[in-house]
Order: sequence, then C-alpha cells, then structure tokens
Amino acid sequence: MFARSAARILAAPSTRFFSASAVTQTKVAVLGAGGGIGQPLSLLLKNDPLVTSLSLYDIRGAPGVAADVSHVDTASEVKGYAADQLDQALEGVKVVVIPAGVPRKPGMTRDDLFNTNASIVRDLAAAVARVAPTAHILVISNPVNSTVPIVAATLEKAGVFNPRRLFGVTTLDVVRAARFLAEIKGATPSETVVTVIGGHSGPTIVPLLSQTPFGKDVAGETLDKLVYRIQFGGDEVVKAKDGAGSATLSMAYAGAKFANSLLRGLNGEKGVITPTFVKSPLYEDQGIDFFSSNVELGTEGVEKIHPIGPISAEEEKLLAACLPELKKNIEKGKAFVA
Repeated sequence: MFARSAARILAAPSTRFFSASAVTQTKVAVLGAGGGIGQPLSLLLKNDPLVTSLSLYDIRGAPGVAADVSHVDTASEVKGYAADQLDQALEGVKVVVIPAGVPRKPGMTRDDLFNTNASIVRDLAAAVARVAPTAHILVISNPVNSTVPIVAATLEKAGVFNPRRLFGVTTLDVVRAARFLAEIKGATPSETVVTVIGGHSGPTIVPLLSQTPFGKDVAGETLDKLVYRIQFGGDEVVKAKDGAGSATLSMAYAGAKFANSLLRGLNGEKGVITPTFVKSPLYEDQGIDFFSSNVELGTEGVEKIHPIGPISAEEEKLLAACLPELKKNIEKGKAFVA
C-alpha cells in the first residue's frame, strides 16, 4: 500500500516525476545503496516504471536493502551486491547513480567531506570505466562541484569519458527553490519552478528567481532570506537532525526525480529540460568547464545546454560570487586525480 500511495504522490502530473510511455529495458545501479540516501533512493527507483532492473551495491548492507525493496509490488527486478561484487553490480548497467560516501555532520562543510568522498568516487568511477564504459553516471556524492570533475578525469584516464553521459545532481537546489518560493507566495511548488544555475554548494548555488512569474517581484530582505535559504538549506536539516544525519530523504527524492528525467530523455521523450551540473561551454573562457544550467536530455544524455538567459542585477552579483568559488572547487577535484 505504501508503494502505491508513494507513487501516486510522487507522480503528480504537474511535476511529471514518472512517465511510462514506450518503456525500454533499463538497468540502473545505485552505488552506495545501504546509506542514508541510498536506501530511500533505491525505494523510489523501484517505483519508477522506467527502471526495469535495479542493481544495488554497497560495502555493507546492500543485499539486505535489495531483499527489502524487492518485495515492493512493481515490475522491476532487484538484486543486491556485497563489497567484493562491484564489477558484477555494474554489468549491463545503463545508468549509474552514485550517492556513496560519508554524510555531513553539524559544523561540516561540503569541502570537509572532500578527502573521504573523493577517494570513494574515484574508485567507483574507475570501476564504471572498466565494466560499464557507456553508462550514464549521476553523481550525488558531495562535494558535487569537485566529485563530478573527479569522475570526468578518472574516465578520461581510462579513455572512455563522454561529457554527454556525466551529470552532477543539483536537483535538490531546484526542489528547495520551488518549495520555499511556494511557501512565500502561497502557491503550489508546481507553479513556482525555479531554474538554479552554478554549482551545488553555498554561494555557488544561484537561483534565477527573476525568470519565474512568482519570483520576479520578490525583493529586499525577503529576497535575501529566500536566496540564503536555497543556498544553505542543507544546513537547516543538519542542524535539525542534531548530529544524526543530513538531507538524506529530500536528496533521495531529488536524485530519483533527476534519474526519471534522464530516463525519459533516454527513452526518446522530447522537451525534457532540467538544471544539472555538466561539462559546459558557458563559462569555459573563465576556466570553468563544469556548470549547472538548464540542460535538455535526450537519447544520448546531454542533448543541448541552454544559456542562462536574462538575469537581474541581484542575480548578476550572485553569479559573480559563484564563479571564482566554483572554479576553485573544480580545480580541487581535478588536482585530486592528477
């Protein structure tokens, strides 16, 4: 009953979370399926009719999560893999979602996670390059601004990097922006969808509120507070959980939502556009070769990278603060693999 009601809630027509038109066979792997994000993410992916096979891997707990999730009454098959079965978990996989790593604790920034998570992501990327070199890779592990360049550099070393198939999942920033703006305006989040550009940490998160009808008249202190909340919403959750975790449930939702968008694009659906952190030409002339903006998703992954469009003076300032920070984050990721 939970699975059906959860699917109904998540499949609201306005968000188009799930779509099952002309379903193709798609095997999806979750690397880090035993963790705080991985478990609910695996459940949500089990509910997605575009996922026909689910491969769950972790250094501990994945077979148990797989056994649990496999009882959900949807069509997809589920199999769990133990720590020494990474290669088997990746065989025949079309989409790889990586939430593996350690979560943030109170007082920690995303950069504090860097050394631990960087090593984990590099090693998982090397396995994908070896076993499933044509897979589409969705990186959730923080700090995304650095881990995505790490995956890219690892794939490049293996000679299999395709920039159309690598994505940093920034969907949580988009989800938060819609939710928080809706609260201010007394609207529903489906009416207050906000494009969020830049990166996925603090000041690198730039919500383009001026581009949405409900956001363009938000100004002054209300605007400042809203932008801050979108940029640092993760801190709210870390503090509220009082040392017991970070934004795992909302991140799992966001990860599943982006995975569904990608699967719809891969399945041939037209007009699937969402912000995501990809190799991008938009600010390449400033030494920033990864950037999140609206991306159209298609049968090969990235179909088209959209320009950011007209933005307000306030957003120009946010972007000016974002770019140097983002550049540092990207360079830090590249240096780790060099």
